[in-house]
Amino acid sequence: QVQLVESGGGLVQAGESLRLSCAASGDTLSNYQMGWFRQGPGKERELIAGNRWGSTIYYTDSVKGRFTTSRDNSQNTLYLQMNMLKPEDTAVYYCAARPSRSRNFQYWGQGTQVTVSS
Repeated sequence: QVQLVESGGGLVQAGESLRLSCAASGDTLSNYQMGWFRQGPGKERELIAGNRWGSTIYYTDSVKGRFTTSRDNSQNTLYLQMNMLKPEDTAVYYCAARPSRSRNFQYWGQGTQVTVSS
């Protein structure tokens, strides 16, 4: 089983940037489909970035053009670069892993808080 630990969250002003990291251990990241989720105050958890069929990268409309996800297999780490942050981006951000034979994201990190002030 893989273990995931997010880091890099914090408090920033609108328009600034943050880079989140998701460090994997226990298994190689390349064995999984990876996704980034967030849950804002009083809102449901939503998928904001991940891999589609054929390894196409998916971004939800609200973050397109501002967020970029990438992998570094040599470091066994997933990244989320977040630019031009807005107050509505305030949420707890999670990375998650889906085994290749599973229909669900089964492994989750503990989450990291991102707060964007106006």
